[in-house]
Amino acid sequence: MSLWIKPIDCVTLKLFERGLKMERSWVLSADIGTSSLRVLVFNEQGQMLPNIGVQVNYEPQTTQDGGAFLDANWLLQKTVEAINGVVEQLGANANRIAAVALCTLWHSVLGVDKNGDAVTPFLLWADSRCVKEANELKRKMDERSYHERTGCFLHPNFLPPKLLWFRRNFHDIAKRVFRWLSFGEYLHLKLLGTTACSISMASGTGLFNHETNNWDDETVEAIGISSEQLSPIINFEPFQITCPSPLVPRSLLSALWFPALGDGACNNIGSGAITPDIVALMVGTTSVMRVMVTDANVKPPFGLWRYRADKNRHLIGGAQSNGGIVFQWLTEVLKLPDDWEKQILAMQPNEHGLTILPFLLGERSPEWDASVLSAVIGVRLHHTPIHLLRAFMEAVALRMTVIHNLVKQAVPTVRCIIASGGALVRSRLWTQIFADAFGQPITLCLEPEASARGAALMALEAIGVLSDISKAHASWGETFEPNLQNHERYQEALQRQRKLYEIVKHWRD
Repeated sequence: MSLWIKPIDCVTLKLFERGLKMERSWVLSADIGTSSLRVLVFNEQGQMLPNIGVQVNYEPQTTQDGGAFLDANWLLQKTVEAINGVVEQLGANANRIAAVALCTLWHSVLGVDKNGDAVTPFLLWADSRCVKEANELKRKMDERSYHERTGCFLHPNFLPPKLLWFRRNFHDIAKRVFRWLSFGEYLHLKLLGTTACSISMASGTGLFNHETNNWDDETVEAIGISSEQLSPIINFEPFQITCPSPLVPRSLLSALWFPALGDGACNNIGSGAITPDIVALMVGTTSVMRVMVTDANVKPPFGLWRYRADKNRHLIGGAQSNGGIVFQWLTEVLKLPDDWEKQILAMQPNEHGLTILPFLLGERSPEWDASVLSAVIGVRLHHTPIHLLRAFMEAVALRMTVIHNLVKQAVPTVRCIIASGGALVRSRLWTQIFADAFGQPITLCLEPEASARGAALMALEAIGVLSDISKAHASWGETFEPNLQNHERYQEALQRQRKLYEIVKHWRD
């Protein structure tokens, strides 16, 4: 088993493109996320095949001190089972699979030994046990210079604090680690006998240098590892199967396998947010906003990150850990009446008089303060669970308004917002609150599996079935127009929220 990539040469790929017939132009696409994985199939037009697909739901293991992780081998087994399940569903049509694409969660990592076996858990982006190490790196390094090079922050979300924490707290295990991998790299290593890290996945680690398109030497040295412990970085290009596992279905042995892409990049692509005038808003468990540009000279202001889809496509944006999970927590804690949504609709924006910092899981953009506290002020005897629910929903939208303003500062061409994610799809009310808070129309994306679709479109472009990902149009739905009077009310609420943020920040310090 080789831990080094063996890319397919250009001549071989061109021959594959010339010989590709329409009966072999489908893509099997796997989307591996924090709480579920999906394996689906897309045709040559980027359309998801109906009644074909496998989904596996799971919950990360968590600890009281902030741990969040999965068993890497369990996840590997479930992914392989899902792939085989889809191949079985396809029957003879499995031979129409031309490529296998994969998108997986950014900012997550596991360690393997020299045999390629996992010796650590799969540490997730939400694992916050490394707050101390993040603060230490902030003191040790120039964070603004670090941000200019990597597009990331010295925050528990990213790999530098995670790896530093793991090496200190699990020293004996860390000594056995030959290579640190994303889950996509691990999957390919186990199935294909070789692996590599795409530019897309590397850009979300906090260890990638955008200027050199390689690992950032200063950061790697600061956390006490070597670049040899990280996979070679490649663009989005297929690689040869050097030592296939018996777990790989026979019908997929002749397909082109592509390195994993970041799920956020794929979400933009799959939802059609692929030009500088369209920003993608995704509110699921978390809240994220991203805009794609091809101009490498567009630099994110401090507070926003910069990731990649490939060597030419950059993503500027920001995220909050607090999205739909805030709503989920409130519904568990508060005894809401059955007609809660009807009651909230009867309320005027910001009439409750509450000011809230919805940092149940700390903060990411724009201050990247993992220790900042959630806060509620203004509570009186007349307040009900309905008031609290609406106030929290508005507070989440207001925090994303801060990110939205920074995105427009970085990319002034932004005109359109395309929204996806279960929290918005299930709640017209919350979508309208976001539109009013932003003061800008929001259009819902109707693609049910935007991330898996995005990975498939990238593969279709790479093998020449699509001349460009823009040729496969995404399905969009209803547009929510902002109420400008409500927008003014939310601007007032945003000012109060900003003042509360400063108070809480200084009080904690």
